[in-house]
Amino acid sequence: MRVKTGIVRRRRHKKVLKAAKGFRGASGDVFKQAKQAVMRAEAFSTRDRKVRKRKMRQLWIIRINAAARINGLTYSTLMNGLKRAGIELDRKVLADIALNNAAEFAKLAETAKAAL
Repeated sequence: MRVKTGIVRRRRHKKVLKAAKGFRGASGDVFKQAKQAVMRAEAFSTRDRKVRKRKMRQLWIIRINAAARINGLTYSTLMNGLKRAGIELDRKVLADIALNNAAEFAKLAETAKAAL
């Protein structure tokens, strides 16, 4: 007996076309092109989740460095001083303190200077 793929194929196509919603041209409504476009988009999104983490770390380092230079230190000397002083704050928290609470960051910078 022959097995027909009608409902299975329709469901698969609908799933791909739903994922391709909003794509321009044939990529949004022709199954073959939509499938290729969705596969490409998924590959980029997987890659760019890693890239986003990298970019955020770069931004935190830039902010910490700018605040450190205001307090007469460089980024590397600040981080070395904090490590020697036993202060274990990650870059995300340090960047937030540098951006939103300059007085507290100045205290951390003085602690780092004293530890060097």
